[in-house]
Amino acid sequence: MTLQQLNYVITISEAGSLNKAAERLYVAQPSLTSAVQELEKEIGITIFNRTGRGVTLTAEGMAFLPYARQVYGQYLNLLDVYGKQGTRRQQFAVSTQHYSFAVKAFVEMTRSFDVAEYEFAIRETRTKAVLDDVASSRSEIGILYLNDFNRKALEKLMLTANLTFTRLIDCSAYVYLWREHPLASRGAISFEDLTPYPCLSFEQGDDSSFYFAEELLSTSDYPRIIKCCDRATVLNLMVGLNAYTICSSVICEELNGNGGDYIAIPFAADAENAAGTMEIGYITRKNSILSPAGTRYIEEMKKYLAACAPDGAGTRKDR
Repeated sequence: MTLQQLNYVITISEAGSLNKAAERLYVAQPSLTSAVQELEKEIGITIFNRTGRGVTLTAEGMAFLPYARQVYGQYLNLLDVYGKQGTRRQQFAVSTQHYSFAVKAFVEMTRSFDVAEYEFAIRETRTKAVLDDVASSRSEIGILYLNDFNRKALEKLMLTANLTFTRLIDCSAYVYLWREHPLASRGAISFEDLTPYPCLSFEQGDDSSFYFAEELLSTSDYPRIIKCCDRATVLNLMVGLNAYTICSSVICEELNGNGGDYIAIPFAADAENAAGTMEIGYITRKNSILSPAGTRYIEEMKKYLAACAPDGAGTRKDR
């Protein structure tokens, strides 16, 4: 097994065809095919299904690809530090549920990264995609939350995908709404108080599941619910429809629209709607070595969250 073969497999999986991969790699297609076949023979699996329409990963190939990416990525990192040229662009990607603190930390990490060229990516996406992105090494870090309801289901998925979860902060449930909302003057808001107003929920796609919901109380019977895909739409609907969402208690006012336009009010739990606590954290592949950008990103998240909630209980707003 060679690093070149690993690079070939990664490039083919991204290109979706041997022809396109050969063009990207500047090698002849027969040489590319031969190298992959030799690798498959050596490790005893079939990595790609070959059809007239191109190539797709087999189940064995999907399991092999994250390891190939991790090993080849570490090789590139070594070149950055010890190589003669040291000109490769620094790369880093994070996938996250819709938290503005995750974006804020990304901004600060990028500002502090003193390199001539880099290729960074942040993906606010669905819960299942956060898990899949990190499992496949598309993203180095994922941000999501666990609570009493979803913990067993998500931990089982993480175990299967060889992922590990690290806690960042525990947060209580808050109702997040527009400052002109009829309930904005309340000291606390109950589920009954919210009945006349639409609840906003981040859409989870075909993998929709109560366990993937980003909002607490995902099993409660909301009479009015609107699915959204991004934070900007959520903020607009709060103003236009007096809608709300159930969230954590940390809000980066710098990035979440005009700072004073939205407020977070404690959720008043009852016997039927006990919100519990959100344990927000990050996921990585087990035994992986973080890149310098990944390490700095986690430092920036911890720094911001510590400033927002020094007691660790989520005493300031965020989403």
